[in-house]
Amino acid sequence: MKAYDAEVISALRDKIRLIQTGNKAIYVAGPIKLPIDLDGKTIAFSWYAWLNADETTPDLACLIERLSRVNLAEWQQSSVLVYGDMQRAEQALIRFHSICHTRDIFGSKRCDCGYQLKQSMKQIVGSGNGALFYLANHEGRGIGLFSKALAYILQENGYDTVDANLKLGFADDARDYGDAIEVLKTFRTKPVTLITNNPRKVEALVKAGMPVSGRVPLWGEASEYNVRYLKTKIARSGHMSERLHSSERWMSHDERAR
Repeated sequence: MKAYDAEVISALRDKIRLIQTGNKAIYVAGPIKLPIDLDGKTIAFSWYAWLNADETTPDLACLIERLSRVNLAEWQQSSVLVYGDMQRAEQALIRFHSICHTRDIFGSKRCDCGYQLKQSMKQIVGSGNGALFYLANHEGRGIGLFSKALAYILQENGYDTVDANLKLGFADDARDYGDAIEVLKTFRTKPVTLITNNPRKVEALVKAGMPVSGRVPLWGEASEYNVRYLKTKIARSGHMSERLHSSERWMSHDERAR
């Protein structure tokens, strides 16, 4: 095994924690100071990234040596932004945010994900405590980026978001929150308030034994580009609709005819 500088091992030793999950493990690296621009203000978050592993080792040098032999850039790894005193605060806002390559990066108007990402960060900062989990293996509700592209093609041929996934052989929603919940439990055992419109996320937390004190809805503005997507979430995916701002004026003639 390659010999690593003792100073390197010392710098990393207290920044990597191991979460044992049956025969597997989750390695969490952090905290790392991450100054983030929110509406022109620099906000200091603590950033953590995590990695699933089939094999576990308490030897840090051995872990690093294994990582250097694997092309991790080809994998999707998730992370979490933590703000405030997550462990001891009486209240904490939590957002489980599924990666959306098309909106979060490119700014696509086909969904409201990018708005939800930024707005949930602002709400967490405004509340004083919380965490945003950025779930990198949840693209397209868990089907991956390439399959999401195929689903988009089907949507352009008249299918809604649910049927597009189903016609490709996937579940309507293949996302799993188990890893994120395990990481959350290392930061907090007190109740959390979840920022979501999706009751499945609340159910996943409760089923895993995580106390939930409430839910905060979060909808972006509806437009001619995403109104069908938003309405499908409500009508077919069970999303709660109390703060969806939609109007018939956003609907195209073709959509009204459906």
